[in-house]
Amino acid sequence: MKMVLKNQTRENLAERIYRQLKQDIFDFRLLPGDRFSENEIAERMGASRTPVREALFRLEREDYVEVLARSGWQVKPFDFKYFEELYDVRIVLECAAVRRLCEQNGPTPQLEALTALWSTPKEDRPRQVGPVSALDERFHEILVEAAGNQEMARIHHDLTERLRIIRRLDFTKPPRIDATYQEHAAILDAIAHRRVDQAQMLLRAHIEASRNEVRKITLHMLHEARAHGRASGTSGVGPR
Repeated sequence: MKMVLKNQTRENLAERIYRQLKQDIFDFRLLPGDRFSENEIAERMGASRTPVREALFRLEREDYVEVLARSGWQVKPFDFKYFEELYDVRIVLECAAVRRLCEQNGPTPQLEALTALWSTPKEDRPRQVGPVSALDERFHEILVEAAGNQEMARIHHDLTERLRIIRRLDFTKPPRIDATYQEHAAILDAIAHRRVDQAQMLLRAHIEASRNEVRKITLHMLHEARAHGRASGTSGVGPR
């Protein structure tokens, strides 16, 4: 019994460390290319190296970090071709979902809720990167989920997580927040009126506007995003 409890405690700790490190990457507290050691993470997390190592190997399998020979770990540098390919797949999935939505009979409660949310007056909209990014993710996930294909939704959810850091960078620019509200509202209106071609065209343009930001990312932008996160009061594991 004690052995089982001990294993469960270690697994829970490894899960907590995994989630914290992943969030640190998404929130730019750990940037692509940042290096760190298992001992540093263990000390900051108040844990032994065993759960830290388990968390890091899990992140390695998901392509967020890589181990360096005799010099610890590193957040994987951006692979811009990889991200652009993910965007290509995302466009295919979401356009297929929009077609299915336009073919459905009558509005769904999910889409009606989205329409109300993305019609929020300008003065009442959130302005912080985290909340806006989370709302944007859910908008696109709900579009796919509402189409009714569970496997499509699962694949799309995985894409969403892999693209999260890129999409959050998009919202560090205030004009993109209002543009996103306008673009989402237009997409939903086209779906509501069963205008398949228009809805797909608007959606494709919306996603490609975000994808274009991938080509503009510089190290300076990443450091600015980290500074913005610190100014907002976030905290986590920093680089060495």
